[in-house]
Amino acid sequence: MILWILKLFLRSKEIEKKDIRLENIKKILIVRQHNQLGDMLCAVPLFAALRNKFPDAEITLVASPINYEILYSDINPYIDDVIVYRKSTFKELKHFFRKLRSKKYDLGIVPSTVSLSRTSHFINYLSRAPVRVGVKSIDGKLNKTEFLLNVKSDFEWDKKKMHQTERNLDVGRQLGIELHEMDKIRTEIKLSKEEIRFGEKYIKDNFNDDGKPIIAFHPGAGKIQNRWSVDKFYKLIILLREKYNNHILITSGSIDKKITDKLKNNLKAKGLRSVILDNTTIRKVAAVITKTNLYITNDTGTLHVGGYVNANVLALFGSTHGYEWAPERENVRYIQSPTDNVNDISVGMVFDEASKFLDIILQKSHNNGR
Repeated sequence: MILWILKLFLRSKEIEKKDIRLENIKKILIVRQHNQLGDMLCAVPLFAALRNKFPDAEITLVASPINYEILYSDINPYIDDVIVYRKSTFKELKHFFRKLRSKKYDLGIVPSTVSLSRTSHFINYLSRAPVRVGVKSIDGKLNKTEFLLNVKSDFEWDKKKMHQTERNLDVGRQLGIELHEMDKIRTEIKLSKEEIRFGEKYIKDNFNDDGKPIIAFHPGAGKIQNRWSVDKFYKLIILLREKYNNHILITSGSIDKKITDKLKNNLKAKGLRSVILDNTTIRKVAAVITKTNLYITNDTGTLHVGGYVNANVLALFGSTHGYEWAPERENVRYIQSPTDNVNDISVGMVFDEASKFLDIILQKSHNNGR
């Protein structure tokens, strides 16, 4: 009932593309406050496309406290400012909206590609941006707050099996905003000199400079259905160690400690030393994994981080689809489960793919070192 009343009073009149003066757009708002890290990073090509189209515009991102950090950097080429949205006290929300409205945006975008957040659309509407872009429906699922948008379309992404980056770009394409293939390839998360030094020092402090490859593993994931079993990770590590005599690095998020501790203890019982990288920022984790030879991970945030900092990544997919979520980059490969269960990926499948990939990586490294 409340939503119906709001719809009655707040309905936005749709704007024809021909009536939008793109040359007058100087301040842009992007609202992705509800998304997980992977969802956020799949939108990076859209951010790049906006920067290419509006090189002198001030671009602001509304993000959640858990995913803003990866894009919050003085050297970020796409985003000028990040406003963190917290579901908190009235006083803090009042401060948030005061800051939001002080910018006087010309364009507001809600690039919904997975879930349709009412909060995101109201934030966009209350920013007072005169041009508000988003989706009307996704594969037949109606956006109940589409009445707050004035540039919108119906999309059938699942039917076309479109990648998440293309779905994000589709939202921008409603304004004629595009990113060419070569620009997509060049899209990346830039690390600061300090972060790069951290990565180099971490590797130096934890592993001997003996020429052995460093293989990193991420056995955790926020979603249980995305986790390949810790026992399979253990068996995989044993096989790789026997073949490559490699160093072992394990990355761990705040929710992964039980999993990573079990893996480390199992390896220790086998007489194998491993290093767990935890309790640090996601950007510093990114800096470390760029110094490894291969990063084997579940479908989780660090997969996307690794892809966008050009680490060599092998990802495992079960109920989610690699064609939709795996970073479309030369340095990323993925294995799709034959079923919706990630644990139906065998250890042998991963070992074979990891070996083929790592052999190519090591050969390239050898050639470059000549």
